[in-house]
Amino acid sequence: MSTPTFVVVPGLRGSAPSHWQELFAARTGGAVTVPFPEESLRHSIEERTRLLGETVAAIEGPVILVAHSAGVLATVHWIRSLADGASALDKVVGALLATPPDFGVHWPEPHPRPAELSAAGWEPIPRRRLPFPSIVAASRSDPLARYRTTAGLAEAWGSRLVDLGDAGHLNPASGYGEWPLLDELLAELAVRAPSETAP
Repeated sequence: MSTPTFVVVPGLRGSAPSHWQELFAARTGGAVTVPFPEESLRHSIEERTRLLGETVAAIEGPVILVAHSAGVLATVHWIRSLADGASALDKVVGALLATPPDFGVHWPEPHPRPAELSAAGWEPIPRRRLPFPSIVAASRSDPLARYRTTAGLAEAWGSRLVDLGDAGHLNPASGYGEWPLLDELLAELAVRAPSETAP
């Protein structure tokens, strides 16, 4: 199997050069970042999944998704939208899903109100088992999610749960910057990827 391409799936933020996802993309040859929607479509789940699908479709060979926050939800919504046997599913050989938000929490400013995204179609969060190896990274001090809720998503998705301890929302406001565990988790997914892609 050819070496997987890392596809970075950002959350609702705009460009943030100090965010670990952007630092990773900048230092990783061949990594591809899903484009941000235009401002008027920033909270559109349809636009987020469309852009993710187009990004994956443009890549030759297997991909590993590297998603954070609302990017995790965009990822699982995109997977749910695909028909069984879709060629895009054959491409995805793993996913790192870091700190997905929890609609049962009152998110602090400047994040949108959970009800805004819920009304825009982000709920219910798909809970179907993912058809590829995945890791959910959960923080015990995430202001946007309860640890037990994230653990429940990991179980539903068939993901390995990684307890990050007190890592906030794993963003620059929480001190990340570089995320020291990132390379280790991605290496694990690369090793777990199938030895051959489906025809």
